[in-house]
Amino acid sequence: MSATERGRRRGGALEAAILDATWAELLEHGYAGLTMESVAKRAGTSCPVLARRWANRAELAVAAIRNYNKHNSVDVPDLGSVRAELIALLQKLSNRGATTMTKTLLTVSDFKEIAATVRDLLMKDTCDGALERVLNRGVQRGELDRDRITPRILALPLNLLRYEVITTRKAASKKSIEEVVDTVFLPLVEKRQSA
Repeated sequence: MSATERGRRRGGALEAAILDATWAELLEHGYAGLTMESVAKRAGTSCPVLARRWANRAELAVAAIRNYNKHNSVDVPDLGSVRAELIALLQKLSNRGATTMTKTLLTVSDFKEIAATVRDLLMKDTCDGALERVLNRGVQRGELDRDRITPRILALPLNLLRYEVITTRKAASKKSIEEVVDTVFLPLVEKRQSA
């Protein structure tokens, strides 16, 4: 069906179609195979329409990944224990990263093109505050010491997970995630018993 058969789309509807088409192209061909032409064809629009919104394919890819993350947030319910919630969250992120982010971003030949946003795309945007919600519940339950959760320590489990997913190109095992939670992260942030 051509763009004229579908009717002329504008604004949000057109942008949504373009971002969906970009995401589909990223999943099928990776970033290395992404072109403005292939996105325009899939979205039923033209390259000049894309160029008015995004200066290049890097900006378009970033917008599509952010759009995907926004509409596919990762969260875990209150499971009564910060350990259980962290393991569940990291497993969800690992599975998602292995099935989507490795396909879309690990094909980048010139990583500098989008390197400035990769960290946020892979974890911060993907997490969409889920890690902070889990940790806040742990603080409220008295399991964690808020003062010990520095920005570097907060990033630690996500960085370790991202490293494993990127280097192995598959989801981290439950055992591996439990090791990160039990031997690396929780000992750094657990509330210490006063003597």
